[in-house]
Amino acid sequence: MRWHVSRLIQFSMFCLMLFGGQALAAVTIQRVTSPGGIEAWLVEQHTIPLIAVDFAFRGGSKLDPEDKVGLSRLAAALIDEGAGDLDSQAFQKRLEELAIKLGFQADHDAFHGSLQTLTENSAEAFRLTRLALTAPRFDAEPTGRIKAQLLSNLQQSQEDPDAIASKAWFAAAFPDHPYGRPSEGEASHIERISADDLRGFTARQIARDRLVISVVGDIDAARLGQLLDETFGVLPKSGVAAEKPLIHAAVNKTLVIKRDIPQTVMIFGLPGMLRSDPDFIPAYVMNYILGGGGFNSRLMVEIREKRGLAYSVTSQLAPLEQAGLFLGGVATQNERANETVALLRQELGRMRDEGVTPQELEDAKTYLIGSFPLRFDSNSKISEQLLSYQMENLGIDYLQKRNDLMRAVTREDVNRVAKRLLDPDNLLLVSVGQPNGAPQGK
Repeated sequence: MRWHVSRLIQFSMFCLMLFGGQALAAVTIQRVTSPGGIEAWLVEQHTIPLIAVDFAFRGGSKLDPEDKVGLSRLAAALIDEGAGDLDSQAFQKRLEELAIKLGFQADHDAFHGSLQTLTENSAEAFRLTRLALTAPRFDAEPTGRIKAQLLSNLQQSQEDPDAIASKAWFAAAFPDHPYGRPSEGEASHIERISADDLRGFTARQIARDRLVISVVGDIDAARLGQLLDETFGVLPKSGVAAEKPLIHAAVNKTLVIKRDIPQTVMIFGLPGMLRSDPDFIPAYVMNYILGGGGFNSRLMVEIREKRGLAYSVTSQLAPLEQAGLFLGGVATQNERANETVALLRQELGRMRDEGVTPQELEDAKTYLIGSFPLRFDSNSKISEQLLSYQMENLGIDYLQKRNDLMRAVTREDVNRVAKRLLDPDNLLLVSVGQPNGAPQGK
């Protein structure tokens, strides 16, 4: 059976490489510098009159004041709710009239924006983006409305076992760092955030020295350079600097949060590695085999397929700007929680001690190389990928190098990083539910 599965994977990936590779081959990245010195990565695609823009300001919710956790998230939700001489209703109506999609979000490490527009409306789309970034209104009506939405979401999350587990995991892993605070905010903090707080946020975080931009679509370098200056050139040159020392997650703990629910939801994790680590690609392959490869991963086979302990179990590498993480999650029946945890530790230990087989490595590399073009089948997907490469400092040639880096991964590489990362006795494990006795661990 293994022979048939392996060959099926290889054939499927051949098809992906044949057809998806055509789209990937058409991706030529230009480094564009505007007359005013603003840099962006550009991929010209003139077949469809659409333009996709993704941009980010490094910083994010880790810069929220300790007594205003959720400030960046609230700012992201409000910044396009009225700007300049346009109130919330007028601003949103203008976007809708011209089929412009403009949105913002914040995570631990950055404040993100995205823009999609028809080419014919690009001048107005970039103008509205400039207004949102430089002259947000933060009027009372939209501020109250958006606050109510965020507070409602927070209230609902207090009953969501996945959200409870995630919040508890990060709080335990980073007790003395902003990563331990929920980026979505705290209810009591959001309630007291004022318009002046929001304006202070934009002054501190929205600045050119922390700006990263990617653009894909029906636009050339000369026109883009002009729009970059008009849109971003008016921003402050620099914002408030923040120290960025590397930190390590505190692990080797087991926490049980009792809830009267039929399943126990668990999040487990260990220190991982930064995206800049030379071993990141081998670790990525290792994790695909362990828990990132869907139904083909070891954790899924052992925990779901063979024993029916869970519907799904996953793991991933989660590199933050200041800390690398290895994270995973599983939900199981309360009375089988201990059994699931024991098997989870067993599989992490087996990967660490025995490594991967040649066939597992071949299948993983075949899939990860063959599926890569699927990330580039639309302008918006390409733009998102280019932005992530810039945020992670991978270099403008990473797109051309990535698959060769994957091909170069050896069994020895994967086994080495497994020994480096995986310590089943050192897990930080958070369980939410009614497990039949606390999961065993330190």
